[in-house]
Amino acid sequence: MNPAEIAKNLPCWKGTVNPEPIKGGITNANFLVIDGDRKYFVRIGEDIPVHGVMRFNEAAASRAAAACGLSPALVHVQPGALVFDYLDARTLDAASVRQSTTLERALVQILRCHRDMPRYVRGPILIFWVFHVLRDYAHSLKDAESPYLSELPRFMEIAETLERVVGSVDLVFGHNDLLPTNLMDDGERLWLIDWDYAGFNSPLFDLANLASNNEIPIEDERRLLELYFDSEVVDETWRRYSAMKCASLLRETMWSMVSEVHSDLDFDYKAYTADNMARFDRALNEFREL
Repeated sequence: MNPAEIAKNLPCWKGTVNPEPIKGGITNANFLVIDGDRKYFVRIGEDIPVHGVMRFNEAAASRAAAACGLSPALVHVQPGALVFDYLDARTLDAASVRQSTTLERALVQILRCHRDMPRYVRGPILIFWVFHVLRDYAHSLKDAESPYLSELPRFMEIAETLERVVGSVDLVFGHNDLLPTNLMDDGERLWLIDWDYAGFNSPLFDLANLASNNEIPIEDERRLLELYFDSEVVDETWRRYSAMKCASLLRETMWSMVSEVHSDLDFDYKAYTADNMARFDRALNEFREL
């Protein structure tokens, strides 16, 4: 059964529905469903072990996020499908995220995610450690005899250096995938959506991930860190953060390399790989100059 048929035949509907595809997903197939006088957002996708995506984890994080007021309510769960209340909100792009007022609003929601969500998360939950992810991606690329095999020794050597620089970390509950499309604005507040990669992590990762995915200018990066930690950014903190930013970009690059092999979604992963590798190399050069 194709994703649209799965969405159409979910047992939660009160009447006959006709799912409308929503473009933009690079991990799931997404649909708008109107059932009676209510709208729903439907995500169709099985576990993706090669990316560490486990739907039980996504569902637990989504429920906690809704309890915190960060995300819409999760109204139905079954293997391969999640159904949420539909958000009448604008999906952001990177240029919108870079606006200073939007950045500060996003930071407020990230702080709520980090500090409040652990009070609401129930059941087993994952840890997202980017350096484990990088090592696992390297194994997956070797198994698949990826065309990027020649890059892997360099990537792993760099990852080891970055992990040493990051050092010991405090744990918070992280979103871990702060692409611009995972932030929505309803005119009154920002929402965080798509908890595929949620789990306990260093706060530096979400901060670096937000910056790297949205190409935030360096002066705004420093301002975000000052606001988050409520203190001046010292050189050691900046160096650890910059290492995590490189790791975030390397993870996005290797995620795309693995997706080139394993994903069946209609998305130009090769172009996404090339773009993120170029951004990773630029960030790495800046890190090495610190």
